[in-house]
Amino acid sequence: MRRFAFALTVALGAFAGAYSATADDAPWNQFRGPRGDGISLEKGLPVKFGEDSKTIVWKTAITGRAWSSPVVFGKQVWVTNAPEIQNPTNDKPKPEKPIELSAVCVDLETGKVLHDLKLFSVEKPQFTHATNSYASPTPFIEDGRLFVHFGSYGTACIETATGKKLWERTDFECDHFRGAGSSPVVYKGLVFLCFDGYDKQYIVALDKQTGKTVWQKNRDIDFGTDNGDAKKAYCTPQIITVEGRDLLVSPFAVATIAYDPLTGDRVWSVKHGGMNAAARPLYGNGLVYINAGDGSNALVALSPSGAGDLTNKIVWKTGKQTPKRSSQILLGDLYFMMNDGGVATCLDAKTGDVIWSERLDGAYWSSPVAANGLIYCLSQDGRMPVIKADRKFELVADNKLADGSNASPAIAGKSLIIRSKSHLYRIENRE
Repeated sequence: MRRFAFALTVALGAFAGAYSATADDAPWNQFRGPRGDGISLEKGLPVKFGEDSKTIVWKTAITGRAWSSPVVFGKQVWVTNAPEIQNPTNDKPKPEKPIELSAVCVDLETGKVLHDLKLFSVEKPQFTHATNSYASPTPFIEDGRLFVHFGSYGTACIETATGKKLWERTDFECDHFRGAGSSPVVYKGLVFLCFDGYDKQYIVALDKQTGKTVWQKNRDIDFGTDNGDAKKAYCTPQIITVEGRDLLVSPFAVATIAYDPLTGDRVWSVKHGGMNAAARPLYGNGLVYINAGDGSNALVALSPSGAGDLTNKIVWKTGKQTPKRSSQILLGDLYFMMNDGGVATCLDAKTGDVIWSERLDGAYWSSPVAANGLIYCLSQDGRMPVIKADRKFELVADNKLADGSNASPAIAGKSLIIRSKSHLYRIENRE
């Protein structure tokens, strides 16, 4: 009965926002799915699977190195791609050789590669850390169009039927220093991009039809330091609706700002400290949940009503077992997370109190997904545990693929779409 309660909670809009789904098969169109929260309304997804299982519908090799997650629309699966980084063991910037950045489209039914598009040739790529890639932002897809983003290297709109590039932007400046990570978000004719780098920190809204700038805002926050390394962030913003008003909630280093998405006007801000924020914010129970990345109290829950400085409206905060890279799962009054070191934790979403915490083997950088009362996690060595989304910890299945992943899974119908470090999988029950 608890599983049905979870599904009902989602369906009734506990995660109300601009991406509310009205059908079980809403396209997995962006980083973390149709609502940007990692949750699918589908039932019947595979629970137990592996390389020798009949559940693998197809497995397609994708060469190169990219941490971007797959997106799905209709019968197409898209990922962005890039070559191996050039200085994988050195944390100091060095001159790098030219690279090509691309997008790959795979047929959902067969796994056949339909498009392999060379989008940007970069003569002098920035230094990218060994833990990152040249293609970490996840694209956004809608009917007929794909929006790809590679940080300051370029942003483009692709016609999905033909692979034709409709427009591009390569003029935004930002020293990402260790690589870009923030994914594009599309809303009411606008494409939102975050540039939170070593040298500059700002957010941009583009006209999705033309690529022209509609508004651009500097972060305009006192970071409390001149060290650009402490000003970086990798976070994808989230659209939420509070008291009938849509807000673009965008965490970065030290603070989070909620903007009017159509004008870029600041509605409210909150200072929470931290740096390298990467997790996408969540909204439910009248609270916005923000993971600030590094910091003593990296996870905060905030009441988002009102305007101005809302720092005094932080309801709870914690630094216990919080992840630095992966996003979290909010299901009703339960808040689930898997940290970098493989510790799974369930919090009371209203108080921040720990309900349970269990250590699993492996390192986890990808963000988990949830469906039908189960949570799927994917480790860097290919382990994919499935745990029950409940107040009591239960490991339902412990699956293993040949290669690990830093990309987050996507869900298409009753299929899991998984990007490992070497392949793209479609996994589905076929018995």
